[in-house]
Amino acid sequence: MTKRRRSLITAAALVAAALLTGFARGPVVGPVDCRVAKCVTLTFDGGPGPYTGELLDVLEEKHVPATFFLIGRGPVHKYPDLVRRMVADGHQVGNHSWTHPRLTEVPPQEARRQLAQTQNALAQLTGRRPTLMRPPQGRTNKHVAAICKELGLAQILWNSRALDWRDHDPKVIEERILKSAKRGGIILLHDIYEGTVPAVPAIVDGLRERGFTLVSVERLFAPKELEPGGVYRHA
Repeated sequence: MTKRRRSLITAAALVAAALLTGFARGPVVGPVDCRVAKCVTLTFDGGPGPYTGELLDVLEEKHVPATFFLIGRGPVHKYPDLVRRMVADGHQVGNHSWTHPRLTEVPPQEARRQLAQTQNALAQLTGRRPTLMRPPQGRTNKHVAAICKELGLAQILWNSRALDWRDHDPKVIEERILKSAKRGGIILLHDIYEGTVPAVPAIVDGLRERGFTLVSVERLFAPKELEPGGVYRHA
């Protein structure tokens, strides 16, 4: 067998492995059909923060894609390299406003500024304008929906959460998620609290043991396209 042929066979094997595991230079999921597979998606709010780099290492090691809903003022400007790494690793980056106000309790023009400013900051850092957002505390209404539609943002809520902002015990966080996770579910976590990242390996392993496939938000809903302004809680 020639050296060139051996190289081609090795390359083909690596590609096949990437497709089977859903991982190739970062957690890029291959052609998973969530109409058939038992899919869930991990989402993280409020970062980047001091624990986000460790989380990205865990996700890379576990071959898991995630979606990060980022706050513009402070977190994004303090950790620009982590934002770039999220995109380079194949994760989705979404908009979580500029300073995390309840968008339903500020004037529409301020709500628009909160989202538009974060859109611009993330586009400058990554070269991509987000298509997903999460309203702070899940608070949304017709005015927020109209602004999101204008900015090309689908609203992603959740149906499983760990309350990790309140309880920082990794075991408690793990147990809450494994108990509440459902097929087609969107899991809400925060990468800014000390107990969350240590819980992620056990959450991933536990979900997989229960037959779940971890995918991105967009893969969860495919082949349906997420409409700007629309509100999505589960597939």
